[in-house]
Amino acid sequence: MRDIINILALAATIGTAAATSVQAAEPRAKPVIVLVHGAFAESSSWNGVIQALAKDGYTAIAAANPLRSVTSDAAAVASVLRSIPGPVVLVGHSYGGPVITEAANGNSNVKALVYVAAFAPDTGESSARLSGKFPGSTLADALTTTALPDGGQDLYIRQERYHDQFAADVPEDEARLMAATQRPITQAALAEPSGVASWKTLPSYAIYGTADRNIPPAVMGFMAQRAHAVKTVVIEGGSHALMVSHPKEIASLIEEAASAR
Repeated sequence: MRDIINILALAATIGTAAATSVQAAEPRAKPVIVLVHGAFAESSSWNGVIQALAKDGYTAIAAANPLRSVTSDAAAVASVLRSIPGPVVLVGHSYGGPVITEAANGNSNVKALVYVAAFAPDTGESSARLSGKFPGSTLADALTTTALPDGGQDLYIRQERYHDQFAADVPEDEARLMAATQRPITQAALAEPSGVASWKTLPSYAIYGTADRNIPPAVMGFMAQRAHAVKTVVIEGGSHALMVSHPKEIASLIEEAASAR
């Protein structure tokens, strides 16, 4: 009888060990990639990046960015983050950088931040202030404004200037469509001070082009260095519209952030 009990106990131990081994061998779920567009773009600007990520088995969500204010835009993105049960890599382009920086606060499922030709503000800094930190931006001369009912202003890039200003390395026909479908941003949003800088506690990654005319490359290099970015990729001749002109390079950096342990 004692021998039978010992045999059963041994079998149970082996079974438990085998189950544990199988669980350990199961791959971790891949993070969901949440992509946040910036000013003068819209969600479809991420299409090439989404296609590249999908080929490698990643689920991506291009979150709508209202472009009204850092605080309210971040709240909108944060609501998307709360709807995702697993880990998230949060990616922002241009003004989307301040938005993801704020949206990550209080959302423990965010495992990394990726800044794509984007602002990575410290607490109290605005996009407008950072843009002027080093010379090189020609955006101001390319803008046009429309009055809003509340007395504020919406900013657009003039369509005839869009290709050279925003997307010089994108085919002209495609840039023309982007110009027509661009989303405006309020002037107040660009001047709004940012909240807590989540990149101080989360690993960050950065990618930008040397021919960016919206945000001076020197500014983006400064911000990446200040944030102690895990990896910074510099695209020679890259415009501000990197997600359109260089989607594979962006997807590769996102996947690196997603697979880091």
